[in-house]
Amino acid sequence: MLTVGAAQLGPIAKDESRAAVVERLRDLLRQGGTAGCDLVVFPELALTTFFPRWFTEDIAGHDHYYETAMPGPETQALFDDAKELGVGFALGYAELTPEGERFNTTILVERDGSIVGRFRKVHIPGHEDDEPWRPFQHLERRYFQESDEGFPVWRAFDGIVGMATCNDRRWPETYREMGLQGVEMVLIGYNTPIHYAPDPGQNALQGFHNHLCMQAGAYQNGTWVVGVAKGGTEEGVESLAQSAIIAPSGQIVAQAVTTGDELIVAKCNLDWCAHYKDTLFDFARYRRPEVYQRITNQKGVELPPVADRGSAAESG
Repeated sequence: MLTVGAAQLGPIAKDESRAAVVERLRDLLRQGGTAGCDLVVFPELALTTFFPRWFTEDIAGHDHYYETAMPGPETQALFDDAKELGVGFALGYAELTPEGERFNTTILVERDGSIVGRFRKVHIPGHEDDEPWRPFQHLERRYFQESDEGFPVWRAFDGIVGMATCNDRRWPETYREMGLQGVEMVLIGYNTPIHYAPDPGQNALQGFHNHLCMQAGAYQNGTWVVGVAKGGTEEGVESLAQSAIIAPSGQIVAQAVTTGDELIVAKCNLDWCAHYKDTLFDFARYRRPEVYQRITNQKGVELPPVADRGSAAESG
């Protein structure tokens, strides 16, 4: 049994200090300790406002939103609390490496305060160049690079844990890569604006699509999924909340009811994963990758050219 808290955040203002944000996280972590949580999951870019909504000519103009060390002086207290409380956490943030690389990163921290895993976002949505016609921009592709590290899993919290970030949740291969490694719980943070400029017709479906992809990923891979939002209206942009904890059956067992800072908790039996991994989705027995490969290699079957994909997946 793993007791998990999904620590949804409300908006983070552009001028809100890192110290003030960390205090909000510490409060949610302490709530998790009181609720008996083993693990508390924070959203994508949990330390700052969603800065890719603004264009700067020089990318370095946003450097103050990135972390150059983890833990750093302002985040150390969160690690100290984890060790004191015996509650681990997953934290999304903007990472600037010593080599100058920029990643949308999530770390997994065990109950003793040690970092046991790091995931860098693979599917980067949005656009690269200034598009001032938009009511707000989605410049993730300008400020972050795509990771080529794939979707690893870690033996942690007495189970097998994987991570993904925001737009990664929309792609079935995200879950399948981890599913093939026996994942039992996938942690996903997101910042999803409700307004989708390329096709506003999808706006009303944001909540439906959010749960649809995570529930399908959970069911088809026999895994728990914890999806955690930074929601509410942040710097004038309305973002989706609806954080949820989803069982291997695909059923939502807990869901946030506000758009602000809120902790939802569920007791997750990791052994439930076997009900699906050892029956309907027994990959070794039923999965046929050799057939899929043969089909895609047939003459006349072409994959979409990478150059034409553009910013089709933008909403994050």
